[in-house]
Amino acid sequence: MTVKLDLTNSGIEKKIESIKEKSFGALDKLLSKTGEGNDFLGWIDLPENYNKEEYDRIKKSAEKIKKDSEVLVVIGIGGSYLGTKAVENAIKPYFGKLDGVELIYAGHHLSSTYMVELLDYLKDKDYSLNVISKSGTTTEPAVAFRFLKEAIEKKYGKEESVKRIYVTTDKEKGALKGLANEVGYESFVVPDDVGGRFSVLTAVGLLPLAAAGVNIDELMEGARLGRKKYTTKNFEDNIALQYATAREVLYDENKAIEILVSYEEKMRYLAEWWKQLFGESEGKDGKGIFPASTIFTTDLHSMGQMIQDGVRNIFETVISIENPEKNLNINEEEANLDGLNYIAGKSVDYVNKKAMEGTVVAHVKGGVPNIKIEIDKLDEKNLGELLYFFEITVAVSGYLLEVNPFNQPGVEEYKTQMFKLLGKPGY
Repeated sequence: MTVKLDLTNSGIEKKIESIKEKSFGALDKLLSKTGEGNDFLGWIDLPENYNKEEYDRIKKSAEKIKKDSEVLVVIGIGGSYLGTKAVENAIKPYFGKLDGVELIYAGHHLSSTYMVELLDYLKDKDYSLNVISKSGTTTEPAVAFRFLKEAIEKKYGKEESVKRIYVTTDKEKGALKGLANEVGYESFVVPDDVGGRFSVLTAVGLLPLAAAGVNIDELMEGARLGRKKYTTKNFEDNIALQYATAREVLYDENKAIEILVSYEEKMRYLAEWWKQLFGESEGKDGKGIFPASTIFTTDLHSMGQMIQDGVRNIFETVISIENPEKNLNINEEEANLDGLNYIAGKSVDYVNKKAMEGTVVAHVKGGVPNIKIEIDKLDEKNLGELLYFFEITVAVSGYLLEVNPFNQPGVEEYKTQMFKLLGKPGY
């Protein structure tokens, strides 16, 4: 198994049995498409039933982007960029990039300073744009696209810029789709039945990831493996179902905050994607587990005190990577001024793992239940499976909470108030 679940330190293994049947009901509701939000379930079969013609165009466009450009600017917010950044950040080297283009993100906030500095950075670069928006009118990416479209047309001229702008949007309607049809941009589809936070395995994520040099075939293969494993109705074999059930038991015990923990910095944006996935899916009707994240051991020196001794309304889900991509041993020094000779000959990853094990013991003793998710190594196949694992989990969790996991009505309220203050017509 490439992804494993360990509930040994959760303290609720026996209690899971009491609501196992409820979890089966939630999974049945999901797979039979009889629950709320059932018109947004295209992601379930996506690893198998994706558009093969579009997938080939994605690969061809990615190769063209690599030839044309040093940089691809990905314009989008929320699900239109977080999944992409999660995978890219986990796969690429810390210092450098893969064998594709550099990915830069825009339209995910409204910082004027960021936009000015981005436009300045791009002046001496060959670049392309990938604007991602279902409607084409979402404020943050729409503002960014205005500036970047003007800049790329000024740099290359309108005719050449058309060949450097890639649009991922609705299949038939919307402002961005209309513009793509009118001008002739290469266009890809955000499927009608796949919500933004579930869209990383569509053109939304696959085009920029392929352009960056990520092996999207392996990513999809991992997701296919996940679909096979996590849609089974055998509770003992379905660890996504077990995880969702464990979360429900802990929630019933007033554990209202879940901290996703990793001991690998490359997982930082996977956690950011996870927070959107679970926050938007569960946080409704006064319900939901609040998703937070930390990178240990770094955050043990800032958040560790609160986690160890603070309010006991939290639990942790730790993602452990069994085999690091790279490793090195600690050498012995004669002077031993730093006092580290007691771990001489041990690898850095060994020390990291012992820090993880020690922290779990300490936090469990402090009243913080721990769930452990282990993956074999950090590569495309494992990531594809892990993404699908979390998607199934959050869908089942939403139905266990008796909310619609596939809408986000609360997100619209800030937009309404912002538009009123900006004086937008109709508000």
